[in-house]
Amino acid sequence: MAKTIQFPQGFIWGAATASYQIEGGWNEDGKGESIWDRFSHTPGKVLNGDTGDVANDHYHRWQEDIQLMKELELQAYRFSISWSRVLPLGRGKVNQPGLDFYRRLVDGLLEAGIKPFITLYHWDLPQALQDEGGWTARSTAEAFVEYVDIVSRALGDRVPAWITHNEPAVAAIQGYMTGEHAPGWTDASAAVRASHHLLLSHGWAVPVLHRNSPTSEVGIALNINASSPASKSNYDYQAYRFESGLWFRWYLYPLFSRLYPADIIMDLRSEGVIGPEGMPYIEEGDMKAIAAPLDFLGVNYYTRNVTRSQWVPEEENAPRTVFQAPKSDTSWTEMDWEIYPHGLFEVLTNLHYEYKLPKVYVTENGCSFSDGPGADGRVRDIRRVNYLRDHFLAARRAIEEGVPLAGYFVWSLMDNFEWAKGYSQRFGVVWVDYKTQQRILKDSAIWYRQVIRDNGFDT
Repeated sequence: MAKTIQFPQGFIWGAATASYQIEGGWNEDGKGESIWDRFSHTPGKVLNGDTGDVANDHYHRWQEDIQLMKELELQAYRFSISWSRVLPLGRGKVNQPGLDFYRRLVDGLLEAGIKPFITLYHWDLPQALQDEGGWTARSTAEAFVEYVDIVSRALGDRVPAWITHNEPAVAAIQGYMTGEHAPGWTDASAAVRASHHLLLSHGWAVPVLHRNSPTSEVGIALNINASSPASKSNYDYQAYRFESGLWFRWYLYPLFSRLYPADIIMDLRSEGVIGPEGMPYIEEGDMKAIAAPLDFLGVNYYTRNVTRSQWVPEEENAPRTVFQAPKSDTSWTEMDWEIYPHGLFEVLTNLHYEYKLPKVYVTENGCSFSDGPGADGRVRDIRRVNYLRDHFLAARRAIEEGVPLAGYFVWSLMDNFEWAKGYSQRFGVVWVDYKTQQRILKDSAIWYRQVIRDNGFDT
């Protein structure tokens, strides 16, 4: 027998995107170069040589996309602002056409009855700031505050929620340590320094946003996967402790009035990532600034990490750890991510018990499947429907446990540029033909619209 699952009254249902992934117009109307413009134009950095030069052409088709959102009956839309569209050099003179684009977008959303949730940084740093050291330089954190002040003074009376940063761990680790993302550095020490300045810029921006947008909520979005060791062995446990600490606790601790985790500092020092002088770029007052009170925490959840140690005691220089989720009979997405809905319940409840969060939004959750239009033009993406349904169920269970979950943003509104994987992955509930820019609501979008209408669904 079907069971009806209901969400609390006032629960917000939305969808999310990011500027570089959808906007296009990469050098139009005075926009400056970003690190993703530079990175994607560098041969060998992005699969198939793809770039975000055009992407979904949202810069020109934003009105059409708002109509899509109305058709979906979205209550909120989370999008990011391109810093270099507003400040081509990262600071100084404002590019008025760029700022006006976001004014029109916000006004169009409000006219459609859709709440704009704005992310101020989703990885596309102005290249001019990267040329000065990027997030390894304290001056970039200072420039971020200038940028936030400009945007929030322009839009602060119309925006109900601000997100300072999206996934600072990814920006630091994949951008500065592994080189998979822009700017493509491979320097672990630089990544640790960048992580501090990302967090510091968040902390400095919070009071600015509260001043310029006093009726708005302010938060940050972290990527937090479910995480566990692959076995009960001490080697696997230590691998799990380090990886989860580097990706998750390194950001959660300072945001919630704690120092950086001491065990990870010791690990990084033992590997020479942190030198004997420690972290001299941490100045007096930094940690207090980072812990500026949050109105909410955004959680981006996709999968779980099962960590297996590759440590061989006899080999001093053997690789320390890898993520190695064993493939059994469970389902996987085309991103090669395990589908593990229970992990969302684990993450939300653990955060609630550990940090006593005032409010939580699931700011991203979704899956990559390439199901395309059939002969009749319909996109039958039943796997995405199943994925979303099972994760919504996990979220509802978390609410029953007392988690103050206030909303859910599906990733993504539409298929788009998936960073270093180019256009090879499709996360959208809306199909996009990149040659013609045609948009088609997938079955998942039609199902999601009914969830929004009913504020729930039948299992």
